[in-house]
Amino acid sequence: MKRISIVVLLAFAVNFSFAQFIKIGPKGGANLTKVTGQSFKDEFNLGYYAGGFVELNLGKKWYIQPEVLFNETSVRRTNDFASLYNNLLKTDSLKNIKLQYLSVPLMLGYKIANVLSLEAGAQYGVKMNKQETLLQNGKEAFKNGDFSLLAGVQFRLSKFRVSARYAVGLNSINDIDNRDQWKSQTIQAGIGFVF
Repeated sequence: MKRISIVVLLAFAVNFSFAQFIKIGPKGGANLTKVTGQSFKDEFNLGYYAGGFVELNLGKKWYIQPEVLFNETSVRRTNDFASLYNNLLKTDSLKNIKLQYLSVPLMLGYKIANVLSLEAGAQYGVKMNKQETLLQNGKEAFKNGDFSLLAGVQFRLSKFRVSARYAVGLNSINDIDNRDQWKSQTIQAGIGFVF
């Protein structure tokens, strides 16, 4: 009986320490995204994101937060797009281009106060809605992936996580040619919950 009590007590201690080390939860929110380059309007467009995250504590101040997010946004092209790539487009009806990415951010966080953390990291996004040819709808022009650097803040309110971050794309997502460099910029705000 004494051994069973020790095993049960040890199991509770391991479970408690594991719960202090790792936290899992869903998150979602809004994206304001723009793609720079003369082919697109110089404006941020509203989109959304949803997914989940894991918070791995590395002591009292530091943590690592890997995430998996589905992002959707749209961009509006300019007339320069048609003039640059007229030989590739057979229609002028392509004004708005919807982009859907599966993003995998990896953030390093530092708790500067009980409720406030600073975060920095990198993100790789894989384009989800790739069509077969550029002639079909123009979306083929975007490469399959986008590598970005991120920086932001996170407010830790009990089990809730309120975050805001800025992401800047490092590579051009123009897969047609090098005449116009397309780079993404995103402002992201949202809320999460840890279990």
